[in-house]
Amino acid sequence: MTNASDVSHAIPRQPLLNDSVIALRAPTQVWSARSGDMGASAIDGVYHGDVRFLRRAVLTYDGHLPEWISVSPDGPSRVVFGGLLREIDDRFPDPQVRILRERTVADGEVNETISVESALAAAVRTTVRLTLTPDFASLTDVKSGAPRPGAVSLAVDSDAVRGSSGDMALEITTPDAHLEVAGEDITLSWEVELGPRERVELSWRQSLTDPGLVVRGVTRDTGWDVHVENGDPRLERWVQQALGDLDALRLALPDHPEDEFFAAGAPWFFTLFGRDSLWAARMMLPVDWRIAASTLRVLARLQGTEDEPSTAEQPGKILHELRGAPVDMPGEGILLPPVYYGTVDATPLWVCLLSEAWAAGMPDDEVRSLLPTLRAALDWLLHHGDSDGDGFIDYIDTTGHGLANQGWKDSGDSIQWRDGSLAEGPIALSEVQGYAYEAALAGADVLDRLGEPGGSELRDWAAALKTRFAEAYWVQTPEGRYPGIALDAHKRPVDTLTSNIGHLLGTGILDADDEAHVAALLVGPSMLSGFGLRTMSTQGAGYWPMSYHGGSVWTHDSAIVAHGMSRAGRHEEARLVVDGLLAAAEGFAFRMPELHSGDAAEVTSVPTPYPAACRPQAWSAAAAITAMDVTRRRGAAPRRWSSADRPARRRVG
Repeated sequence: MTNASDVSHAIPRQPLLNDSVIALRAPTQVWSARSGDMGASAIDGVYHGDVRFLRRAVLTYDGHLPEWISVSPDGPSRVVFGGLLREIDDRFPDPQVRILRERTVADGEVNETISVESALAAAVRTTVRLTLTPDFASLTDVKSGAPRPGAVSLAVDSDAVRGSSGDMALEITTPDAHLEVAGEDITLSWEVELGPRERVELSWRQSLTDPGLVVRGVTRDTGWDVHVENGDPRLERWVQQALGDLDALRLALPDHPEDEFFAAGAPWFFTLFGRDSLWAARMMLPVDWRIAASTLRVLARLQGTEDEPSTAEQPGKILHELRGAPVDMPGEGILLPPVYYGTVDATPLWVCLLSEAWAAGMPDDEVRSLLPTLRAALDWLLHHGDSDGDGFIDYIDTTGHGLANQGWKDSGDSIQWRDGSLAEGPIALSEVQGYAYEAALAGADVLDRLGEPGGSELRDWAAALKTRFAEAYWVQTPEGRYPGIALDAHKRPVDTLTSNIGHLLGTGILDADDEAHVAALLVGPSMLSGFGLRTMSTQGAGYWPMSYHGGSVWTHDSAIVAHGMSRAGRHEEARLVVDGLLAAAEGFAFRMPELHSGDAAEVTSVPTPYPAACRPQAWSAAAAITAMDVTRRRGAAPRRWSSADRPARRRVG
């Protein structure tokens, strides 16, 4: 018989992240223990792009480990670790010898300053050593739990160690340490002598280069200056933390460094994701329309032009994911090409963002320059997005190794019936029909204002979609009447109550009475956890609070639903959702993770982490701005798209 410990060692598992410390400046990130050391946890290391350059870093003095007592983040890119050196201290209780380890991260660079300070009356001596182990393992392999280190070549001279693996290179420099290489390890050592009440500083730097990177960092100042005036200090703290993280998550493509977008999140998604980057930019519109405009341009340059099943590309379709190499997910049967279009919702979301960015301040000439992309996206919506001719936008993976689900809930088990069985594709998600309806009206509005034809056809199509949706999607279950999460291959509405239907609110595809009914269901006890909105009702057979998409709470999802409630005039329901997010934000020290457990606030006083959740995540951070915007909107009248009543422009400084 195989015991549990044998199984745990035999099966590769995705690293847990919730107790690790991160410092980042995309596309570079450092994950460590609360000591600053790396190597004990599977996620630990220094990453640049999609490669872990360094997997281990251990600091000792005279062979002892410091006793670390504090971690102090200072924004997303700097963190200071504090510890004690009691083996060289005196015998009295008050600590007299301490160590501080300051780490800062920039694009392709990691700097550390190690300060040793003594308050003793007598001099002390010690040898400080830092042992480093290069890795060059792919990020995908690290995520799978089965990292395979690359072949590493190391060379040392008086003040630097240079390592390489293929075209990738790292350089470790220090002005004052002794450097040596032994096997796969690099050791930096300092002989330290401290006089009475003296302090010494030791430093080292790691530089990282990868010519195969398909993204690059940015340096432009954001110019963001946002202050919350609603009187809730939790919202102010969440917003400021979020803005710092979003600043550090900005990337560009090498051939157009002036056009920025948000990387989806750390550690796995330091690249361009169509859906994630669009939603994050959309949520940030109350603060900055510029990154929305540049995100639109970046995705326009990569818009699909032909039918290519191997990449899921279609004419007019907006990209899902950009990588420097194929993405192989061991054990999941997924192998994605470097440029992959397997997303059903990015195309209508692109259209919605264009219209809203224009309303927020994007100049007319920039909007007009994207007219060919807009027309191609709208053509995809009307003629390519429906694979089986039933009048609804749908998806199915035809390769056998792509994403089985291609909405934002993209895990393999995310589309379930109430009895827990999986729906059969093609899948036509409910929220995607709402996005499509909104996009058709928004696209018609843009075309009208540019003096272009086609608006009438789009409005007719949207009206017909609204009628078809009302006839096809509604279900009646013991939980009530509501739209199912999707239509399956047999055109049956999948009857689980999920957060997806909250994305319909404010799009206009539901009538006002139906919006009120949906909003009331979503803030009921089976869906509202007290820390946000669950992805699946507790009454579904597949519900589990730690399920990735089947009962957990996703920050951006809750924020989108709250915003839709606000747009539909359901302000009290929106307030309940935002209040839950604020409670969760406080529990996570105001850096909201990708998702957390669906456990009820009545059961636990702080939100339970989903331990493999990414953080920071762009749309989770941008959700703070949506929460701020929803709070401002309380008491406002419902807002809907209309060519005769286009939202007024909002310009920000």
